[in-house]
Amino acid sequence: MVHNSSNLEADAALLDLLTGPTPPTRKTLLPRRDAALDPLLIAAAAASGPHVTRNHYAHDFFPGVTLPQHEGSWDWTKFTGESSSTKKDQKRLAYVSKQAPRRQRLGIVTAQESGKENDAPTSPSPLTAVDNIDIPHKRHAEAKGSTATTQARNSTAPVEVKCMARTRIPTPHGPAFLHLYHNTRDNKEHLAIVVDSAQYDDSPSPDAPPHIRSKSLDAVWSEDETDMDRITRGAYVGRLSSSSQNPSSLHTPATHNIPGTSSDIPSPLIRIHSECFTGETIGSMRCDCGEQLDEAIRQISQPVAIPASSSRKVIPGRGAVIYMRQEGRGIGLLSKIRAYNLQDLGHDTVTANLMLGHKADERGYEIAGAIMRDLGLSEGVRVLTNNPDKVAALEKEGIRIDERVPMIPRSWKSRNPHLAVHSHNEIPYPADERKAGATLIGGNAVHGEDLDKYLRTKVLRMGHMLPLWLEDPEV
Repeated sequence: MVHNSSNLEADAALLDLLTGPTPPTRKTLLPRRDAALDPLLIAAAAASGPHVTRNHYAHDFFPGVTLPQHEGSWDWTKFTGESSSTKKDQKRLAYVSKQAPRRQRLGIVTAQESGKENDAPTSPSPLTAVDNIDIPHKRHAEAKGSTATTQARNSTAPVEVKCMARTRIPTPHGPAFLHLYHNTRDNKEHLAIVVDSAQYDDSPSPDAPPHIRSKSLDAVWSEDETDMDRITRGAYVGRLSSSSQNPSSLHTPATHNIPGTSSDIPSPLIRIHSECFTGETIGSMRCDCGEQLDEAIRQISQPVAIPASSSRKVIPGRGAVIYMRQEGRGIGLLSKIRAYNLQDLGHDTVTANLMLGHKADERGYEIAGAIMRDLGLSEGVRVLTNNPDKVAALEKEGIRIDERVPMIPRSWKSRNPHLAVHSHNEIPYPADERKAGATLIGGNAVHGEDLDKYLRTKVLRMGHMLPLWLEDPEV
């Protein structure tokens, strides 16, 4: 076969064109894919896999194609990436609460600032439960409510009390009336347990003793108050029922003295009792407070004989327990619990209070005296107490004390009957028989080594008028 020389030259030129390098003057529309790793393939591989969700689509290695201002948006070969040192830190949004602590919002003085937790007010004014009451010396708490409250507490202005509500309470010892008081000295709701079952009589006897009623409760609070308003807060006479609804009035016989009977009828029996959560609610035997509260209600509820009566007339028991919210002799429950631990280390109650920075007894009786005056119990009462300081404090408040009635611990009575007061009200208290009462202890007696130490401290260090008998039952 004979080959044409011209054809051979043409084939050689074509082979050289296909296999030779790109001419320097030749321009192409698309770049050559000579790179060892294609950036597009890397991006596709990184954008796939189990770790990628649909929300990761916009978080690519390259700027989005919708942002043409970025170099490389259309031509990936021109994308050079960004250095990590040039990236700006993302702004972190931290949540900041706009609600201040509760003690700052209410302007409350904490226990550390006020001295003891019982002094910390719970509201700017204690007499704001009823809007239509005109209260003397009412404090208007402003932005500095805590300062105003502290100044009002330390002021020498006479304390004012107002009975906000009254209701019937059946107790194991008989019916009683529970009164709730507000005052202008502190923000606590003090109570009065009034025992006067004669108030249930629709037509009282003309020679009957005066009823123990609250003047502030029976007063007219506003011109537009209705009979139902008065009945709802407890300003009624007789027994309240669906068929008996008699609101009281300013002329309701209350606590005024009735001529011809005041000298014959014994004075009402009262007790000023301080709150004790441990002894009354959980039955602690470190003290006899729960026992004393039940014993006070029991003795006040006992029928009373009129000595001057020829027929030995007997009238229902009458009196009141003024229940003051003064936990732990006024130091508060927190300090009281800490004092218990110090007592376990060998200190008595007085020393434990002093070690915590408190007085041996920080209670006050100004509010108690005001409550007794509101109930008409200032013109002669018999006080059920062993504490001489309590008697002196009540006399300082203008309360006439006709007699002090001692309170002998029930456990001491059961061990030594000679310690019992000679009265028909006294009965034995066996410790192994469960009896109903007003507290967790009920009608039973508190006993134990802790109680004996507590009572001994009361007698030896606080001057309580109580026969000190702990060992010999024959003494």
